[in-house]
Amino acid sequence: MIKQYLQVTKPGIVFGNLISVTGGFILAAQGVINYPLFFSTLLSVLLVVASSCVFNNYIDRDIDSIMQRTKNRVLVTGLINKKIILIYASILGVTGILLLYFMVNVLAMVLSIIGFIIYIAIYSLYMKRHSVYGTLIGSLSGAAPPVIGYCAVTNKIDTGAFILFLIFSLWQMPHSYAIAIFRYKDYQAANIPILPIIKGIFITKNHIILYILAFMLATSMLVLSGYTGYSYLFVVTTINLWWLGIALRGYRTRSNIIWAKNLFIFSIITITSLSIMMSIDFNATTSVALLVNAN
Repeated sequence: MIKQYLQVTKPGIVFGNLISVTGGFILAAQGVINYPLFFSTLLSVLLVVASSCVFNNYIDRDIDSIMQRTKNRVLVTGLINKKIILIYASILGVTGILLLYFMVNVLAMVLSIIGFIIYIAIYSLYMKRHSVYGTLIGSLSGAAPPVIGYCAVTNKIDTGAFILFLIFSLWQMPHSYAIAIFRYKDYQAANIPILPIIKGIFITKNHIILYILAFMLATSMLVLSGYTGYSYLFVVTTINLWWLGIALRGYRTRSNIIWAKNLFIFSIITITSLSIMMSIDFNATTSVALLVNAN
């Protein structure tokens, strides 16, 4: 039973968000880490993200029953009572939000609520099922965790927070489109109006290239704005070019499924590498300025 309650929180998504929260937090802290604040932020965001995933599982249970990869989820098979799952999701979310309020700061709490509302009320309940722009809306909520981590330290929205929001929003578009391509039949069966279904795979490939190029530009803004150094720039640019190369190979691939899977896997490598590099290669001058402003 414990395993089922864990599965419904989508641990892979939760873990990925914790990596981005860590990246945002350490980027802002830049060498001076308040560990109680850090772990409070991680735990709070973990709970809020887990809550949103449980609510999403509840909302999508009809779609999940149609899709091959999700037909065995616990809410589809009825292993957990639907009323209990709503209580479970609510407890996770409320606990996380209260922890952000009491242990972190109000701004971080507000950002988590906004991200939650966008993901559940706007994306899951409506946009995902009715609009080709659902992926774009979903990307906005997905960019919230690193910004929350950043604002947990700075307690304000500044250039760094905006750049992080831009980076992680842009990253999620090719990442999500890759999933939609190699899971094309599932999305088609569930009648989800995602770009490959509505506009076709070739048009989606064009969008993927454009979003990766925009992502590359956004990642360089951390250097141009003085938040990170040249080691970050070298590593991230190298990985970005590699990711772009994989995307470009999509125009001459014999198998869209294999290509899309490779693109998806490398998207995870890309964002993980970025989170690590922006955590370890920071600008000391910017660090002092951030700490002074935060106080």
